[in-house]
Amino acid sequence: MFGIDIKEIITVGMVLFAVIDIIGSIPIIIGLRAKFGIIESEKASIVSGIIMITFLFVGEELLKLIGIDVNSFAVAGSFVLFFLALEMILGIRIYRDEEASSASIVPLAFPLIAGAGTMTTLLSLRSQFYTVNIIIAIILNIIVVYLVLKSSSKIERMLGKNGLGVIRKTFGVVLLAIAVKLFAANVKGLFV
Repeated sequence: MFGIDIKEIITVGMVLFAVIDIIGSIPIIIGLRAKFGIIESEKASIVSGIIMITFLFVGEELLKLIGIDVNSFAVAGSFVLFFLALEMILGIRIYRDEEASSASIVPLAFPLIAGAGTMTTLLSLRSQFYTVNIIIAIILNIIVVYLVLKSSSKIERMLGKNGLGVIRKTFGVVLLAIAVKLFAANVKGLFV
């Protein structure tokens, strides 16, 4: 009904989970908490969810406005995902954010949770999956983000530095495979 497909929701959810990389961001979250005090988990989660859902609907029109088709954006997105995956697997930083002055919305909701990689991924996914499944996957990911933000200190103690590293690298490999699949699925559309 309405195109709801559990398999699609799981696939999109896994992709978004890997791109958002909230588990791998726990050290950053802990650093922000230490630097700025309390992090408003609810506010950060809600704002990042709103940003993602809004971009899911307005992003394609924005692209049309500037003359870019979804296939081109999806191929570009596959490169962004590829480099994000390399960062996760190799433990390097290709993209560096500027120093944040506040830990409320700006460094946490955007760009840490709903950043450029997430936006690119959403439009790329929209070219392959039903919108309703993407929205459900976004909501499920925002719930996970909220839970992780609320319990980041406990998770860090439980997994330890090595456990966080293993999870980050595992999701990096998954993300790399998704980037290759996205590229292969959309590159043909550029030459039609």
